[in-house]
Amino acid sequence: MDWKSTIAAAATRIAGHVRVTPVMMAADLGLDRPVDLKFEQMQHTGSFKTRGAFNTLLSSDVPAAGVVAASGGNHGAAVAFAARRLGHAATIFVPEMAGPAKIALIRDTGADCRIVPGAYANALDAALAHEAETGAMQVHAYDAESTVAGQGTVLSEWEAQGLQANTVLIAVGGGGLLAGAMGWLGGARRVVAVEPETSCALHAALAAGGPVDVEVSGIAANALGAKRIGTICHGLAVETGALSVLVTDDAIAGAQRHLWRQLRQLVEPAGAAALAALTSGAYVPAPGERVAVLVCGANPAPDPFG
Repeated sequence: MDWKSTIAAAATRIAGHVRVTPVMMAADLGLDRPVDLKFEQMQHTGSFKTRGAFNTLLSSDVPAAGVVAASGGNHGAAVAFAARRLGHAATIFVPEMAGPAKIALIRDTGADCRIVPGAYANALDAALAHEAETGAMQVHAYDAESTVAGQGTVLSEWEAQGLQANTVLIAVGGGGLLAGAMGWLGGARRVVAVEPETSCALHAALAAGGPVDVEVSGIAANALGAKRIGTICHGLAVETGALSVLVTDDAIAGAQRHLWRQLRQLVEPAGAAALAALTSGAYVPAPGERVAVLVCGANPAPDPFG
């Protein structure tokens, strides 16, 4: 598949519906080198997920029954937001672990938000059943071409903003964002996939030679808690030679504090996971290597102002 042209088309399609998020070079993070940052947590609903949602809805014939999605929170909020903007009904299934802040964010859009016992996989089963029963269009959180292409516009936008880094660090849950990044970059820059030790579907798939089920837990599980990595992401990771590194919950929490104390950026654990690979030493750049970190989620639980 020609991901470059597909992502370029997605960028044109969603222009005017999503924000162009800011970038900066930070030399004061207490590391041994400056770091290029993109603040995608400033996107509508607080995450990059809005890009994939708009690309899917704008490139599809949405039925009268509307759309349905399963989500740990951020994807559901994005689909609900895009559906409202485009005049479609939305039903969102979320696991209990999504937490009150993300559930409130979804409900604020006017979507029908349904809470399911268990984890993301349980919410996905419920969403698939709803699709079969009602004819609503399923908007997958990560393993669909339209979703991946939409998320890939983060990197096409970043390069247009002058990205100079040799290496880009990106947090991974189900793999939609990482797949989009790899699809756009095509191996032109090194991609480091960062996962929590307790939710590491890509790392397990690379070790096993294909996607496998993993146990999911930890402070970032409501955003990075996919039980199985997407097949699109796994294929691109193998094809482009993406490096997989793992970080602890303590490292993620430390990176959250670092972003707040140094840059006054308030993010959820998943949003800080990529930076945690640098601040904890899980990824050590080579001398002269210029690195970039994608900050990708702004919905901590509980809501600090809720």
